[in-house]
Amino acid sequence: MREYGIGQSVPRSEDIRLTQGMGSYTDDFAFPNQSHLFVVRSPHGSAKIRSINITAALELPGVRAVLTGKDVIADGLGPFPCRVKRHKVDGSPAFEPPYYALAIDRVRHVGDAVVALIADTLAIAKDASELVEIAYDPLPSVTETSLASQPGSPAVWDECPDNVCFVFEVGDSAAVEEAFSRAAHVARTEFTIARVSTNALEPRNAIGLYDRAADRFTLYSGTQAPHAVRSELAELVLKVPQNRVRVISPDVGGSFGMKDGIFPETALVLWAAKRCGTPVRWQSERTEAFAADHHSRDNETTAELALDAEGHFLALRVITTANMGAYLNANGPHPSTNNLGGLAGTYTTPAIYSAVTGVFSNTSPICSYRGAGRPEASFAIERVIDVAAREMGVDRAEIRRRNLIPSSAMPYKTALVFTYDSGEFESNLDRVLEISDWRGFERRRAQSRTVGKLRGIGLASVIEIAGGPLAAPAEEFAEIRFDPGGSVTLLSGTHSHGQGHETTFTQVIVETLGVNPSDVKVVYGDTDLVFHGKGTFGSRSASVMATAILQVANKLIKKGKDIASHLMEVSPDDVEFSAGEFSVVGTDRKLSISDVAKASYRLMALPPGIEPGFGAMVVSRPSAPTFPNGCHVCEVEIDEQTGEVSVVGYWVVDDIGKVLNPLLADGQLHGGIAQGLGEILLEKIVYDDEGQLVTASFTDYAMPRASDMPPMRIETNEVLTKANPFGVKGAGEAGCVGALPAIMNAIYDALAPLGVKRIDMPVTSERVWRALDEVRRNHGRNI
Repeated sequence: MREYGIGQSVPRSEDIRLTQGMGSYTDDFAFPNQSHLFVVRSPHGSAKIRSINITAALELPGVRAVLTGKDVIADGLGPFPCRVKRHKVDGSPAFEPPYYALAIDRVRHVGDAVVALIADTLAIAKDASELVEIAYDPLPSVTETSLASQPGSPAVWDECPDNVCFVFEVGDSAAVEEAFSRAAHVARTEFTIARVSTNALEPRNAIGLYDRAADRFTLYSGTQAPHAVRSELAELVLKVPQNRVRVISPDVGGSFGMKDGIFPETALVLWAAKRCGTPVRWQSERTEAFAADHHSRDNETTAELALDAEGHFLALRVITTANMGAYLNANGPHPSTNNLGGLAGTYTTPAIYSAVTGVFSNTSPICSYRGAGRPEASFAIERVIDVAAREMGVDRAEIRRRNLIPSSAMPYKTALVFTYDSGEFESNLDRVLEISDWRGFERRRAQSRTVGKLRGIGLASVIEIAGGPLAAPAEEFAEIRFDPGGSVTLLSGTHSHGQGHETTFTQVIVETLGVNPSDVKVVYGDTDLVFHGKGTFGSRSASVMATAILQVANKLIKKGKDIASHLMEVSPDDVEFSAGEFSVVGTDRKLSISDVAKASYRLMALPPGIEPGFGAMVVSRPSAPTFPNGCHVCEVEIDEQTGEVSVVGYWVVDDIGKVLNPLLADGQLHGGIAQGLGEILLEKIVYDDEGQLVTASFTDYAMPRASDMPPMRIETNEVLTKANPFGVKGAGEAGCVGALPAIMNAIYDALAPLGVKRIDMPVTSERVWRALDEVRRNHGRNI
């Protein structure tokens, strides 16, 4: 079965059903006597709720219930948790505001859930919403990250008057100060990481059921962490034992971090199902999603790099203000604080310090989004390196080469959190410079100038943590069952929402157990069927699940040897296993693993002390995180008359460890690069000064299209990690981590020689045109 084993470019088996309309997404499920949920949301960025009159809405035929924040409190529903804990500058715990399913007495962002209407049809629920009378007293809002903690800014929460949620520091501030004091050159850059919306292909949704006889809830909802959602809903929100809640997460059409925790509607459908006695369903609409989904990124950063006269890095200092929104998402401070180790990059910088201040604002809460802090960290170090190279007159590739960690230094303890176990950073750099024809770029730049185009090339050498967090890499569950017919079922604690787990995990099973791939079924996303799981996040699934599958396979092989030796009447020590067969050493006697599995269900065929059946399970915990890394080069052309930016070429050499499936790995990198391109060139969530959401539809919020994507050449440099048996490092976020700095560095390379000092994402044609126009006016010349 080598054509289906590890390292083969096997097409995704799940695509057959997903591309032919045979997927099972949450909205595909229907239940008898079901009701529909519609949520009335705040039109204000900040306001007190003076009164809510639901009388007329309740009288509309077909309306089953109208619920408000007072009902939430009366029924004892708990607030949603934040898993990541931080502290204020004085060491006291960070302020964690109560985040309930419905606003209690005040709304704090446009889209805040205020009233839940449950009716026989969605149309009736929407009609009833028009009959709800809500009296608001509008209050001043603050939405800009840079203004949130400034004196005089409106307080989002009275209990937190300065809007500062936490201050998180890491690194050696004194060592950094000392290094800066003796530096020959200090490079400095300021930048904004724009707020973006996930906009998954499948919008959020939920169906809640309540079994009165069993006093048990069932939630159907697309989530990447079903077991965490089950635990938090049960214990903290509904306040029932975990075995009273079942979460079923079927096919999920994209998540990227957003569908990781509890949302108001998740709790509302379950609560309403119990109150109404019917299944309750909710499906987000696109315009609703822009206001009600949790957003991502939204940071203001200053990065400073100290260098000696030869361009060697002495110290790095990065100061960030991170917008948290009005409430704390399940992962709250995680994106802005948990991956700061990436600031060290692939370099030998001896001293690093970073401080992050999390602030509240009258905006939607911030959640994880592909990379979750990794792209931001890589952007900071890679941008300030480019600034230093330009100011010091050093080639950008050369200045990186002078400071790269050599492979001979592995394992390498950086100056900030991480210890890298492996990597060949200079090899990545050399190869990407070769395949991108870095040396021939000036010729291409000159050719572009002849047709009125500005051309730039950007470089980024990046690294990230995967499979973490660092101190306690999350465990994962795997169970393999052979049925009496010899077929195989894998029950996985991770969840697939586009990654191709069914294909990749089957490849690992074929590799380890030698079974026919058509005999393998992969099950995930049901907390009743899969008893434990941490979920899919942080580029962890391939490494942790491949390891867990191997550990289960070893258990099965051990039991299989006992059964096979009994059937062939030899000692277990005389039996070996290879390519799906148990054989007697030195003979041609053998039994397939399928035959052994079938025999395990025949009691008379089993040796004494062996339990019937052929299955095993493990909860596997990684020994350490992994560190995927790579080098990206991007080339852009800019029309100097219109400001339009076109990405015309993209090259990557990535070290993601052992590549389980090259075809799928390339797909992950393509997708990550596309999302990075979208963030740099097109995407931004915008609020006005009154807290109103300006980019409330795809009319105002641009997304990358196929025509925006450049030709891409992706190569891998497989440097195996020792953190897991297969040497897998992870690929899910690698494309996005490198794309942000590489694309922005290319844009600056095109514009900086003309005098453009700063341009923030998204780099729209209007922003470029205005920047060039300012240069023309200030310098009184054509460019």
